[in-house]
Amino acid sequence: MTVAIGLDIGTTSTIATLMDETGKVIASHSRPSRLSSIEPGFAEADPAQWWQNSQAVLKAVMAELPQDASLCGVCVTGMLPAVVLLDEKNEVLRPSIQQSDARCGQQVETMKESLDEADFLARTGQGLTQQLVAPKLRWLEAHEPDIHTAIRCMFGSYDYINFCLTGVKRVERNWALEAGFVDLKDHQIAADLVALGGLDKAVLPDLAAAHEVIGTVSQSAADLTGLPVGCPVFGGAADHIGSALATGLTKPGDVLLKFGGAGDVIAIAEQAMPDRRLFLDYHLIPGLYAPNGCMASSGSMLRWLAGILSDCPGEEADLAKLDAKAAQKPLGADGVRMLPYFLGEKTPIHDPKARGTLTGLSLGHDQGHIWRAALEAIACGFKHHLDVLEDMGTPARQLFASDGGSRSAIWMQIVADICAAPVKVLADAFGSSTGAAWVALVGAGICDWPDVAGAVAYGKIYEPSDADADTAKAVYADYHALYAQLRPFFGSEEAQ
Repeated sequence: MTVAIGLDIGTTSTIATLMDETGKVIASHSRPSRLSSIEPGFAEADPAQWWQNSQAVLKAVMAELPQDASLCGVCVTGMLPAVVLLDEKNEVLRPSIQQSDARCGQQVETMKESLDEADFLARTGQGLTQQLVAPKLRWLEAHEPDIHTAIRCMFGSYDYINFCLTGVKRVERNWALEAGFVDLKDHQIAADLVALGGLDKAVLPDLAAAHEVIGTVSQSAADLTGLPVGCPVFGGAADHIGSALATGLTKPGDVLLKFGGAGDVIAIAEQAMPDRRLFLDYHLIPGLYAPNGCMASSGSMLRWLAGILSDCPGEEADLAKLDAKAAQKPLGADGVRMLPYFLGEKTPIHDPKARGTLTGLSLGHDQGHIWRAALEAIACGFKHHLDVLEDMGTPARQLFASDGGSRSAIWMQIVADICAAPVKVLADAFGSSTGAAWVALVGAGICDWPDVAGAVAYGKIYEPSDADADTAKAVYADYHALYAQLRPFFGSEEAQ
């Protein structure tokens, strides 16, 4: 038996999954991660916690390694483009600035004054938004100049864990692409694009393909993780793209809704389709692209809200109990509405000043109404992305759901109702980590890309309710109307 490990450095948890060459999950263990938001719009995390969590979950899955199993390698996946910065001693300079961080609005506006956005979009596949790394670096230059001056290496969350495992510095190409540093003409990092962040190209390690062996597990890492010394470590994968692979998305019209710490929407394209409302990534299958969107706070917002409603830390709150209360309420939550922009919003509105809101409350409402309104708000965000894809000429024909939130039956039914389309749920909830494990199997030559789609197992299909169709339309209309009316209050400058 040949097995691989996929390690997911997620926004709200770190997950290690041990999987065999048929796609069967043998073991999976997780530990919660903390997202820090010390100021409005800030989103930071501690890379040291990622590494500590990784050690724990890797030890746990290795303890369940079958005696007859041969471990072909480890592939790490994670959110992007989280920004991890190292100094000349390879020590982390500051907490990671997460992909959902919205502090750099002013720096984005400055970039718009000096660059032609259409040209930048055509060249990089990305619009001039807070997702880019360059404006985050310019924010550091203005507010933490000593940190900016000390930067000697810059890469992403999973690149950092790869470095901890192997001592080798590489940057996976989708991190560099979404960061805004890759020129689509030659698919290489361009020095002038890195210079937009006030840094030299030398701070970025060489690009790595996801299924490329970049190094092997060192003795020190083996002692900490239980992995064998010399175990191959692969280039890594963006979490949402790993989920797309694990879900079997291979053709235009396939769309994945990923219910993790952030809310991701991933489509498939046979050519690059730059659109400023979305991001552009490479699919893990060579030759394909993955236009995609990301809502800044999805699962992370729900964890925060659950902590408040349950009067305990979010990671300890019983989400199933809140789901049960929400299930007792009708679609529309008896008039309670929410905007889920608790970290500003990325796609498709790209408004770092947007904020979360809760409206329509009366003394007759309770926890169930508020929780249901939150689930419906995120579902409306997914629907908004589907409208953008249709406007681009690439309408969704099949909707798939993966990752932790897809285990919530009430949420999946809400999504089917709001999106007015069936939602097919992945049989397991480990989308990103199983996708990473598949990358390791392909990289090790155990299987090929077409084998992945053939091995995918699906669970329940949630059908939209005809009886709730009119209410679903009204909820979605309210979602748009609320943002339009509240934009001046947020201080947002232009409608998207």
